[in-house]
Amino acid sequence: MTHSNLDLSELTHTIGRLFMAGMPGPTLDGPTQALIRDQGLGGIILFSRNIEGPVQLAALCRDLQQAAMESHGIPLFIAVDQEGGRVARLKPPFTQFPGNTALGKAEDPVQAAVEFAQVTAREMALVGLNMDLAPVMDVPRGTPERHLMDRTFSDDPEVVARLGGHVVETLQKNHILAVAKHFPGLGRTTLDPHHHLPFIDADEAEMERIHLPPFQAAIAAGVSSVMSSHAIYSAIDPETPATLSSRVIHGILREKLGFDGLILTDDLEMGAIQKGWGVVNGAVSAFKAGCDILLICEDQSAVLESMNALKAALLREEIPVHHLHRAITRINKTKGRFLNPVRKISLHEVREYFPPRG
Repeated sequence: MTHSNLDLSELTHTIGRLFMAGMPGPTLDGPTQALIRDQGLGGIILFSRNIEGPVQLAALCRDLQQAAMESHGIPLFIAVDQEGGRVARLKPPFTQFPGNTALGKAEDPVQAAVEFAQVTAREMALVGLNMDLAPVMDVPRGTPERHLMDRTFSDDPEVVARLGGHVVETLQKNHILAVAKHFPGLGRTTLDPHHHLPFIDADEAEMERIHLPPFQAAIAAGVSSVMSSHAIYSAIDPETPATLSSRVIHGILREKLGFDGLILTDDLEMGAIQKGWGVVNGAVSAFKAGCDILLICEDQSAVLESMNALKAALLREEIPVHHLHRAITRINKTKGRFLNPVRKISLHEVREYFPPRG
């Protein structure tokens, strides 16, 4: 794929597939529809602001997929953070689970992890969601930073590896893409990357022994996707957060661990990236570093600006076009494996599964 045989509108739609964007409300709105239709947007991430209940959510997922299939015949990734515990976008009547820390302390942790993943996958697939931004594979050292409280399975890397591996296998066996996060491990952070840029001072031996094994286990379990963290790992790249570091993304995740699935950025609007680099530069740098999917959770004008900046960088040949080709090949392969055929959403089935309360 070179510029000579990739015309501009094709380039636009190809670049669009690299992005996952948030949307404002509980129904498909004009600007979101335009991103799907005119830019070839690759995925949508949903938050509490988009979710009022199972039937509304199923109708929204149906409308989103219909917009994508009618525009260019490629289904969307439709993602939520459904970790259980504090980080759960799907509220009752969806089945509620305690967070990973509680699963890790259960009488039979493996059974608890498998049950969480089975039920979560069934209910997500029923309403048309297809990607769970879970499991968290971070291994806390000392007291976890507040934003990670209750979200980690254990401070023992073997336990994290085992339980996370079961969650990955069970979600994906039930047609939901799993996303292991936050690579290469946020367990030592003292800062919340939503607001600040954390520095993680683990030496290489600690990274090898503690932080990387859970991700190796997720890869061995066939995880479709890994999410990068917005933290600086001084032992690997003292200048650049993992999301923007080719030493971390390409050097460690691709080369050393041999991962060939999708690499997603964490939200590029988080303070850790926005304050130092800005969302648009962050998106271009993350793609340069080797990330395949660029996540921008709220501001759709930043999504469009980032798409245009990435297009300009490719046209100026600052980024080799084979980077784009490789990322799109991975995205297509993953969509082929998990989203083909696109699941038919039945509002009737949703109503039957979730009877009205009260």
